Amino acid sequence: MSDIEVEEIRLQPCEPGTLTPAELRTLFLFEKLTDDQLAWVAAHGCTMHTPAGALVLREGDPAEKFIVLLSGTISLTRRVGQDDVMTTRTEQRGVYMGATQAYIRDEGIEHRYMASMRALDDADFFVLSAADFAWMMREWFPMAIHLLEGLTLGMRNTQAAISERQRLMALGALSAGLMHELNNPAAAASRATGALRQRVAGMRHKLGMLAAGRVDPDRLDALVELQEEVIERAAKAPALTAMQAADREDELGDWMDQRNVTGGWDLAPVFAQGGLDIDCLDDIEAKVGTRELLDQAIHWIGYALETEQLMSDIEDATSRVSSLVSAAKQYSQLDRAAHQWIDVHTGLDSTLVMLGHKIGNGVKVVKDYDRTLPQIPAHPAELNQVWTNIIDNAVQAMSGAGTLTVRTFREDDHVVVSIGDTGPGVPEELRKRVFEPFFTTKAVGEGTGLGLDISYRIVVGGHGGDIVLESRPGDTRFLVKLPLTEPSSR
Repeated sequence: MSDIEVEEIRLQPCEPGTLTPAELRTLFLFEKLTDDQLAWVAAHGCTMHTPAGALVLREGDPAEKFIVLLSGTISLTRRVGQDDVMTTRTEQRGVYMGATQAYIRDEGIEHRYMASMRALDDADFFVLSAADFAWMMREWFPMAIHLLEGLTLGMRNTQAAISERQRLMALGALSAGLMHELNNPAAAASRATGALRQRVAGMRHKLGMLAAGRVDPDRLDALVELQEEVIERAAKAPALTAMQAADREDELGDWMDQRNVTGGWDLAPVFAQGGLDIDCLDDIEAKVGTRELLDQAIHWIGYALETEQLMSDIEDATSRVSSLVSAAKQYSQLDRAAHQWIDVHTGLDSTLVMLGHKIGNGVKVVKDYDRTLPQIPAHPAELNQVWTNIIDNAVQAMSGAGTLTVRTFREDDHVVVSIGDTGPGVPEELRKRVFEPFFTTKAVGEGTGLGLDISYRIVVGGHGGDIVLESRPGDTRFLVKLPLTEPSSR
């Protein structure tokens, strides 16, 4: 059982009548009330002092108090699995929390605190009981209550349905992309394994023919030694350009054709890819000694080269599978602490891998990383969600063709991640609204308007950072600024 589930709430007694109507009027929440209404609030409310570190409200407990912050700094956290995720950190005087929906008539449903609240330093609050707050709202603002109830319940149901659908769509898209990426190296490894089995069988057959050809033991030993030299040379061979490879294949093919090597033109590309040249073939011919055994020796060494090349293909394919699985694990943050010191580049790279199928071949990805940046305190799984939302929007804005630039740099005491695209840009009148919930510029059915709202809350509320949009046609950038240290309490 976690600490937040067993920690006892120990608060100092609430002192009634300590705030006057005039003092209440200085709080933005009560500034428009009449004198009589302020007198009623002052008579029914009380003030409470809380020491630093104390748990004030616990998520899931019955919502019995409506609380207004008078001084100090508080944080709100939500429970996600086994982890506590900070959603808000504030010291703004007059902010309110607790039984904020006590006036909503949810028949048969008990209102509970939606988050836990902790005082980060000594704090003072003005407190109303949930019953008094509900009576006040219903009696004084009946029309507003009808509107708020409809709006709150409607948005709650809408957001629940859309969020669930969005999560399923995101999971489906990531799963499809990952399966697509895994299928390519897996299929390549399967094909290479089948071809390798044939080449090994052919190699055994040719070795038997060589042995049956009454080859002198010393000469056969020299040929085996030459085979090892050829394989080692192939491993160190420099890559050839397409033109160089074609010229080398022609030279090797002519050499084999002159010596009546069967299938010489089929073997030439194998020897060329292995980095062998005419001098190497002359060496093979000298060590075989007779033209009769040259054909078998060339094929035997050809099988050895192909075997090495196929094993390299299998190694590359399985390494790719391993890299994809590692990226998926890094992206999902399996078996990792929710909050840790991280290198932002790790999450960016894993997100790009996970979105590789969606990015496609038409988008050029440019990475401009400052690898000297220090680690930062963060919730990596949440930041991966931010990178996913922004990159996905960028790719859609470019309609699958353009340049995606991911850049990192330091700005004062912040690490900045810039994600830019070459799409048409966001008009100036819409830039200030992109972080609003349910606002989207996409066509109907293509977006929920929650991605950037969630990203903003993760960066600003959860990490004490900032996220800024800069846009003009052909150059749109989201700048995510994350502090290098844990935000201070003041």
